[in-house]
Amino acid sequence: MQTKPKKILIADDEPDILEIIAYNLSKQGYDVYTAKNGNDAIEKAKQIHPDLIILDIMMPYKTGIEVCHILRSQTLFQHTIIIFLTALSDEISQIKGLEIGADDYLNKPINPKVLVSRVNALFRRINKAEESSKVLHVANINIDPIKFLVTIDDKEIILAKKEFELLYLLASKPGRVFLRNEILMQIWGADIIVGDRTIDVHIRKIRQKMNLNCITTVKSVGYKFSL
Repeated sequence: MQTKPKKILIADDEPDILEIIAYNLSKQGYDVYTAKNGNDAIEKAKQIHPDLIILDIMMPYKTGIEVCHILRSQTLFQHTIIIFLTALSDEISQIKGLEIGADDYLNKPINPKVLVSRVNALFRRINKAEESSKVLHVANINIDPIKFLVTIDDKEIILAKKEFELLYLLASKPGRVFLRNEILMQIWGADIIVGDRTIDVHIRKIRQKMNLNCITTVKSVGYKFSL
């Protein structure tokens, strides 16, 4: 059976950038859709349910950060891949974007070859994880990587994509201490620079949503999953 092309939504208020990105991704066989501002991006996302969204941070009506926050708050977009386009010096926005659920970011001016390579790599990473991962059962907790579903005593817990990936990594080897650099490499990849604060924010959110202190902080070293 032939696989349907992945759908990608690009949101940017600069027509030239939209055209360049759309052209290069279309050549790769992706179904590409465009939006010219934040409000338009939200409406288009609801209409087409894209597999991946590319958001410019500075857009009219709503910024890329606001769009990402709104979409991530909805179950339908909890696991959609999101990439930010940022100005080279906009480090604060980059960190904030990653903390609220972005998967990657690219600096402007855009290098089409780099963009296509990053998009392809993100899809490969997702496909590989889906093919090789298994459901984890730890005490009364079930973690299903195919459905991105966490249940505690059969009660469903909603986690954002990076929160889920982080929980799955730690729970895959209960009791083992994962170093901070190891977590950053496996969850965010070598191409993305994020600080310890980003990990801390995700850990705190996991604890709050699960209402369970199942992740232990090993000071100055890393984290481990334990009950």
